[in-house]
Amino acid sequence: MEEMVKDLYLEIGSEEIPAGYIAPALEAMAAQMARFLDEHRIGHGEPFTAGTPRRLALGVPSVAPHQKAQTTEIVGPPKQVAFGADGKPTKAAEGFAKTQGVRVEDLGIKTTPKGEYICVLREETGSPTKELLEKMLPDFVARIPFPKSMRWGSLSVAFARPAYSIVALLGDETLDFEYGNIRSGDKSRGHRFMSPELLTVKDYASHRENLKKHYVVINREERMQLIRDGIRETAAKIGGFIMEDEELLDEVAHLVEYPHPLLGEFEEKYLKLPQELLITVMKEHQRYFAVVDEKGELLRYFVTVANTVPKDPTLVAAGNARVIRARLEDARFYYEEDQKVRLEQRMEQLKGVVFHAKLGTSWEKMERFSALAKWLSAHVALSAGETETLMRAAFLCKADLASGMVGEFPELQGIMGRSYAILQGETPETAAAIMEHYQPVRAGGPVPEGTCGALLSIADKMDTITGCFGVGLIPSGTADPFALRRQTLGIIRIVLEKSLKISLHGLIEQALPLLASKLTEPTEKVRANVLDFFQARLLHFLTSQEGYPADVVEASLAVGIDDLLETARRTKALAAFRSRPDFESLAAAFKRVVNIVKEPETSPVDAALFKSDAESGLAGAVGECEGVVAASLTASDYDAALGAMAQLKPAIDAFFDSVLVMDKDDNVRRNRLALLTRIGALFGRVADFRKMQTA
Repeated sequence: MEEMVKDLYLEIGSEEIPAGYIAPALEAMAAQMARFLDEHRIGHGEPFTAGTPRRLALGVPSVAPHQKAQTTEIVGPPKQVAFGADGKPTKAAEGFAKTQGVRVEDLGIKTTPKGEYICVLREETGSPTKELLEKMLPDFVARIPFPKSMRWGSLSVAFARPAYSIVALLGDETLDFEYGNIRSGDKSRGHRFMSPELLTVKDYASHRENLKKHYVVINREERMQLIRDGIRETAAKIGGFIMEDEELLDEVAHLVEYPHPLLGEFEEKYLKLPQELLITVMKEHQRYFAVVDEKGELLRYFVTVANTVPKDPTLVAAGNARVIRARLEDARFYYEEDQKVRLEQRMEQLKGVVFHAKLGTSWEKMERFSALAKWLSAHVALSAGETETLMRAAFLCKADLASGMVGEFPELQGIMGRSYAILQGETPETAAAIMEHYQPVRAGGPVPEGTCGALLSIADKMDTITGCFGVGLIPSGTADPFALRRQTLGIIRIVLEKSLKISLHGLIEQALPLLASKLTEPTEKVRANVLDFFQARLLHFLTSQEGYPADVVEASLAVGIDDLLETARRTKALAAFRSRPDFESLAAAFKRVVNIVKEPETSPVDAALFKSDAESGLAGAVGECEGVVAASLTASDYDAALGAMAQLKPAIDAFFDSVLVMDKDDNVRRNRLALLTRIGALFGRVADFRKMQTA
């Protein structure tokens, strides 16, 4: 009788794990377990995860109790070597059989394209899943990735925070293993304060419901919905509305196990401060949700989410109010003091503010990216007025770094620069560019709305990227202390979303001389490394975020990435072209062309050397196609260019059906190779079809 599949459940209990650690860890746990089960031929359902600040949980339904049996074929020497002319086994056959632990009589014969070989078929029975899991789980726990891990006591093992329990179940069986001083079992815990007793776990479904009785909502989505509904209802009590913030909601969901919303308030006088300032102080420092009226104007209320049900909610609310009042009072003081000094007067202070020891001061950085911004303004043909706005914003955009407010609240850089710029009479466009030049500040965050802000952001980011590569500060693995990946992706997104025609090579060439006195790496190396870095980020963006197949993106990027906007358009058209019924045959024809032309033939095609109608027909079709493709690419119409190339298919097929390319006559052969070289160059203007997978 076939054994029933079982559900796997793993839960690691620990001290409070930082909110930002939880989601990546859970994602990695699911991926690692799926990979292990697949590699060990263990059938399973789709893994799922759950987690709170004090527990990370992984479930896998329908796990097979045993590995699948496997037949392995081991190929030995050729048959003619293994057996003599008389059919008797040679020492080669006997040695192979002995090595494999079988008799010579048990050897089989395998027919391959290269001939017949002796072989052995080895049957491997599957090991019990329970045994395999017990052996691997200590290493599995150790490999859960965290930005920083810690050890506790005298133990050599590590985790995000000290762990205290491990639940490990396969069906109704407990998986037995140790991690440090923790032995796995079936015991979990409820809420740390409201229900800390031990809980026996039978399976995830019943455990999930039991945890709720003990003040733990283990499912993240459920917890987020409770918070979302709770904060909205709390704000509605005073006629307000929650300022929706999914980023904050996600963070708070990873800070609590049993969310309980509480309403708080602060004095009316603080509403005179800039709205972004108030929101930032509430969000970044206290994790409070701002409350607004029906017009979106900020009210003097906030909602905080506690991790316990307080005995006296008013007392807790009052405590939260005292905390935020102190922060807002600091903000009010700095806001008033900062206005006594104009932004341009603060610029001199930037000469003493070090951006990086190897890259100089913030003043030097401002001078560099201002020059880049000037070049960009000419490159995209800004008007004289727009250029003036851009350069004014470039000069002032780092001034708020020297302000008391940003010194106290660094996350307000740019935001306060805009506020102070407006207060001192700068144009709205200049003020907006000062704030927007930091955008996007996070993955998926908004890009600058204005063109000046977009160009200034590109200039600032490119100076940082080129400078860091120029002094050897290159990201490695998961380490990226200067956020170069994010900044590179930011440039890509700005260019694509704002439809900017900018030469990436030209921008790098402008940046390098400005950094000449700082560079410790050869210029050529820096240039190549920066371009490679951009290509890798663009590949990642177009595949993971835009959803294009990797081989399509690689084929498109092989043409070049100097114009990021055109690269994206080309990729989109190529992905659509791939779905055409004639794609496979056209790609095959192109690959045949480039496989024959090992080295491009540089001599021009001579019609006088044609010996067949197929040659002249293909030459004529190519000439006509070249004109259409050139015009289409000028208009960025890649669909039309690819469509024109597809029309070459019959002529290419006719050519190969009737012509031997490698003719004995050297002149004829070179002429035919020259024609194929033209075809390869024509197709190569759009994609390297060799990189695209075909059936």
